[in-house]
Amino acid sequence: MHGETHAWVPNVIFGWDALWVSTLVLIGTYAVIMSEKVNRAIVALLGAGAMILLGVLNQEAAVRGVDFNTIALLTGMMLVVAITRRSGVFQYVAIWTAKKVQANPAGILFMLQWVTAIFSALLDNVTTVLLVVPVTLVITEELKLKPWPFLVSLIFASNIGGTATLIGDPPNILIGSATGLTFNQFAVNLAPVAFVIQLMASGFFHLMWGRHLRASAELRAKVMGFSEREAISDVRLLKQALAVLALIIGGFIGAHNLGLEPGTIAMFGAALLMLLYCLGKDAEAQSHDVHHLFGEVEWVTIFFFVGLFIVVTGVEKAGVLGLLAEQLVSMTGGDLKVTAIAVLWASAVISAVVDNIPFVATMIPLIKSMAPVFGGEQALEPIWWALSLGACLGGNGTLVGASANLTVAGLAERAGYPVRFIPFMKVAFGLMLVSIAISNIYLVLRYL
Repeated sequence: MHGETHAWVPNVIFGWDALWVSTLVLIGTYAVIMSEKVNRAIVALLGAGAMILLGVLNQEAAVRGVDFNTIALLTGMMLVVAITRRSGVFQYVAIWTAKKVQANPAGILFMLQWVTAIFSALLDNVTTVLLVVPVTLVITEELKLKPWPFLVSLIFASNIGGTATLIGDPPNILIGSATGLTFNQFAVNLAPVAFVIQLMASGFFHLMWGRHLRASAELRAKVMGFSEREAISDVRLLKQALAVLALIIGGFIGAHNLGLEPGTIAMFGAALLMLLYCLGKDAEAQSHDVHHLFGEVEWVTIFFFVGLFIVVTGVEKAGVLGLLAEQLVSMTGGDLKVTAIAVLWASAVISAVVDNIPFVATMIPLIKSMAPVFGGEQALEPIWWALSLGACLGGNGTLVGASANLTVAGLAERAGYPVRFIPFMKVAFGLMLVSIAISNIYLVLRYL
């Protein structure tokens, strides 16, 4: 994502120190986002503009800092979901899920978490929340439940599930690409601890919210009386959408071997499904449908990412992330156990505050350079698992910690149920630390 920006050297106005200027812009951007006085997309784009205007980045370096793979993945899957939704399949899944647990709100809360975690491991967590959140909002609306507990638990489940495999979360894709660790190695080494952490999280959410959730007997009876089959409004579109989704999923699984990025696969899938959806319609009807479909993309979330990527690139380019990573490595004194634990906890805390992708990209070469100290590249494996667990699970700490979090927030805001930064952090940060503590125990018992 950021590898091509090395040619640019910060040239800050008035000769100010780029490290301090970029840090102040980052802190200012996050402070205003946390205050929730200004829309987060506006704040992120202003922060990005400040990085360029102050000379921390030039425009070329800023554009190169944007992770267009993530942007393409998000946009493509939002379009696929927008079309698929028109078949009625999400209502079908909502009714089926609710009826499986007798429309019991606590049961629904539990089931949706595990569905999200499993799909996040098999697909990727952003795609999964794009598919599951609309289902969740349908269910909560029918049972007259506040969606907040469901949305928070889905964010956690998506990041925990994404930790379990190579394709589940972008940091894992970066680590796997740089080290040659395979899909199977990620699954064998990370899926067991991800399962334990998801078990802990679903238990916590049940105790905190699930056991208190209530829906009247009439509303539950109404939901139980729904017919899943009647929810499907367009069988032809459903078949087309499921076929394209199957192709996209197959593409995600085989992307590494095919030499393709998930963003390419998602955008091609979206274009293919739009073509199938528009076939047989006249030019005016096609234009109308395409305008409406693009209108359903969460552009606030997309542009928030664009701005945030540029802000974080400025911080990285000024040397802030490199400085933090070097300090971390030097403090451990060449001890494998201490290094792995330090990487785990530092990755978690930093990934909760800044995007985990540039941090992981910065840490990879530093960890690789330590191979001679520990006796070769094979000895570094526990540190790679520590980096993955810290970066992926650390994303649960705040609303801006991971792509999936912001995607859920964007979908919820559009539906009229905004997920706020501070209330989310009050619930999430402590629980994230508990998940890291479990990871710490796992690393020590299994590897150290």
